[in-house]
Amino acid sequence: MKNIDINTLKVTNEIQLAKIPTFINVEASEKKKEKELQKIREKLSKIQDKMYAHNKYGVLICLQGMDTAGKDSLIREVFKEFNARGVVVHSFKTPNSTELEHDYLWRHYLALPEKGKFSVFNRTHYENVLVTKVHPTYILNENIPGINSVEDITPEFWENRFESINAFEKHIASNGVIVLKFYLHLSKEEQRQRLLRRLETEKHNWKFSPGDLKERELWDAYQNCYEQAINKTSKKYAPWYIVPADNKETCRYLVAKTILEELKKYTDIQEPELEQEVKDNIKMYHDKLASEI
Repeated sequence: MKNIDINTLKVTNEIQLAKIPTFINVEASEKKKEKELQKIREKLSKIQDKMYAHNKYGVLICLQGMDTAGKDSLIREVFKEFNARGVVVHSFKTPNSTELEHDYLWRHYLALPEKGKFSVFNRTHYENVLVTKVHPTYILNENIPGINSVEDITPEFWENRFESINAFEKHIASNGVIVLKFYLHLSKEEQRQRLLRRLETEKHNWKFSPGDLKERELWDAYQNCYEQAINKTSKKYAPWYIVPADNKETCRYLVAKTILEELKKYTDIQEPELEQEVKDNIKMYHDKLASEI
């Protein structure tokens, strides 16, 4: 199996999405990729157990991508070896009335990981500079002072949002949250094929919405917004990774591999040492419990 350097996926300079491939050949069968993913899952599970005991870091995994990019199945396949207490998935939909009574980052603060745990954002706080930028009328629902019409939403408004998001991520990173952001890079043709499969396979019909086609017509607008958001917010403390997503198995493998390689850098994550007094008396504690039989 071809070894892929995850650093080639990390955004460290300004990028153009149109020049980045949506498919990568890892020179392996689907079965081989599944076996490699299984190995990584087991290693990640052990790291999570250690993190839980260490109780100093949380991990925030952010997943973004166009419709049908494979976010749901990726979450299922990458994290299924985790202890249920160790990972929480949040799928952010259109803000409800309560959420709209707060600033746009409020609901994301509430979903941040506890120490020792993973939070997975399936769609993220970046929707606030993606969907809202493609559909600026949505901003009016936030009832922001000075924003009374779409004409009031200036380029400076979006720059301020990018700055706020960077500040949010820097703040949580400095307080022990490891932030890893993944853009699942799907081609327009592959999306077409996946939407067709939803229509052609009866058990998947429920996944289809006519709105999917309306959003697909805005493909170029979304690509421009993603490109700008990634370029504005890929930072050392919260990097973006652009992962080719035309093949789901390869995409899952690369995301899992990236998470593993990044977490391995935190060599301070170790199970806590027992106090010396407890160590010295382990045999006594054991014998006391054993004698109860």
